[in-house]
Amino acid sequence: MCSSSPQEERNIVQFKEMGNESGKTLMLLPGTCCDYQTNFATVLDRLAEKYHLICVNYDGFDGSDKIFPDMITVTEKIERYIIDKHNGRLDGALGSSLGSSFVGQLIQRERVHIDHGIFGSPDLDQSGKLSAKLQAKLVVPLLTSFTGSEKKRKKTRQKLKDFFLMSDETADRFMECFAKFDPVSIRNEYYTDLITYLNEDIHVENTQVHFIYASKMGEKYLKRYRKYFRNPEIREFDMQHEQWLFGGDEYAVPVLKAIDEFMVEIPATFI
Repeated sequence: MCSSSPQEERNIVQFKEMGNESGKTLMLLPGTCCDYQTNFATVLDRLAEKYHLICVNYDGFDGSDKIFPDMITVTEKIERYIIDKHNGRLDGALGSSLGSSFVGQLIQRERVHIDHGIFGSPDLDQSGKLSAKLQAKLVVPLLTSFTGSEKKRKKTRQKLKDFFLMSDETADRFMECFAKFDPVSIRNEYYTDLITYLNEDIHVENTQVHFIYASKMGEKYLKRYRKYFRNPEIREFDMQHEQWLFGGDEYAVPVLKAIDEFMVEIPATFI
């Protein structure tokens, strides 16, 4: 892990650097109510073989007593780290689900440069404040209460196994992750993601945008991807939302291969 000054430790989310020191830099940004250790557990070692990984845990999801503030405040902290530690540039950033919202903001804001923005089957939902508050009021209790008893744990474990084809170990790991974070952080993360908008037709010179499209989510998401980004590269996979991280090598291997292809040198036409 890169050393940090006391000032940085007070004001910055947790970053852990690992993997191939001579490889391309690839930032990993986890999804809703997750830390990177849980979100990327099944593929972390394989990604580390090829890439210099920069793994991120947001405020409130980093093992500290902090509370997640909002998407833009955390985005600013991530930008500061990239500027201070990597001269303002990354070869790639991979966002899982909500983590893709951070990738979108990093590209859109242009405070730092990312050669390859990789979006892990996000929904890219956006809504007004009232609707976002209502959605958060419904969703957050589900994320924080369904592991409260052994009966609920068994029922939730089976649903995760049936829907995502998770193993018992992976399902238990995710349930433990959901149960350990402060509901206020979860609410703030979910709510501010909905009200933090992306522009339409985002295009940044020398940045390529890639989407891992889980076709079982539905075609409406293809329209969103093309609405917010100009000419994105979209790879379609026959799977549920982010199933490559949960459902075994049948799903993981093809997506890992695609990520390797995304991370190749930028073609001359982009320079």
